[in-house]
Amino acid sequence: MTGKEIPKSRLGTIVFPLLLFLVFVMCALFLILIGGRVYENINKRSELAYQKDIAFSYIANKVRQADEAGAVSLTEDGGVQVLQLKQTIDNTVYMTQIYYRDGSLWELFADQSSGLSIHDGNQVLECGKITMDLKDDLLHIKSDGEAGGQLFISLRSGGAADE
Repeated sequence: MTGKEIPKSRLGTIVFPLLLFLVFVMCALFLILIGGRVYENINKRSELAYQKDIAFSYIANKVRQADEAGAVSLTEDGGVQVLQLKQTIDNTVYMTQIYYRDGSLWELFADQSSGLSIHDGNQVLECGKITMDLKDDLLHIKSDGEAGGQLFISLRSGGAADE
């Protein structure tokens, strides 16, 4: 032996731990990559559910605030479903219009005779498509997409029939 050669028995004791360390590093790397994807998926689902829940809560609270006899109606303006909520303030009739357009929930609050259209509204929230249907004092709100769902709101004020 010249002193520079490593005996075969020592070569095994050096290579085996290095290979074992390499396997450990590779497993840790794959675990981090998989964990990142899981986190992304959870975060995406949470965001979609949040958007749907916020949109439903927003519409439900607006409808509950305006729930008076004949104050809640559903119309169409240029192919867009519009939920109209009327209220009278100081002998002036105001209209709150809530509608889904261009990937967002919109609202327009204005004097009924102002001449403003749905293109003048304010964007409330980006969300999946929302459709509405009103039949016999029951408002059905439906959200499409991955986190789709539905909400039924019973209008409680029937006017003179309630009194």
